[in-house]
Amino acid sequence: MYGSVGRAQDFCWVQIPILKMLCVSINFILKLTCIVFSIGLIGIILNRKNILMIIISVELLLLSVNLNFASFSIYLDDIIGQIFILFVLTIAATESASGVAIVTVFYKLKNSVQLDLVKKISTKI
Repeated sequence: MYGSVGRAQDFCWVQIPILKMLCVSINFILKLTCIVFSIGLIGIILNRKNILMIIISVELLLLSVNLNFASFSIYLDDIIGQIFILFVLTIAATESASGVAIVTVFYKLKNSVQLDLVKKISTKI
């Protein structure tokens, strides 16, 4: 049924009543979060010039952490992970709002969102 928790790998971790054949194990969720986290990390490492892409990559990192918190919270039948999700979501929302505000002001001044111009400005100060 809804939210049935199986401790062994043979059991379904989450079973959706409408789709009786769909079983999602915790291993699948952990693999998915590892893939999303590595995409976000690669986005930060490879794209160091565009501020918007760095903000999007940080959001992917926080999304994968939230998904891990949610999956372990359901798997261990504990509420603490879901409370942490609320804190991470508020931090992510403030981070993205302030980041986008800074980027829009910078774009209005310099007509670019390249990070090289920010580094030049910070060395002058």
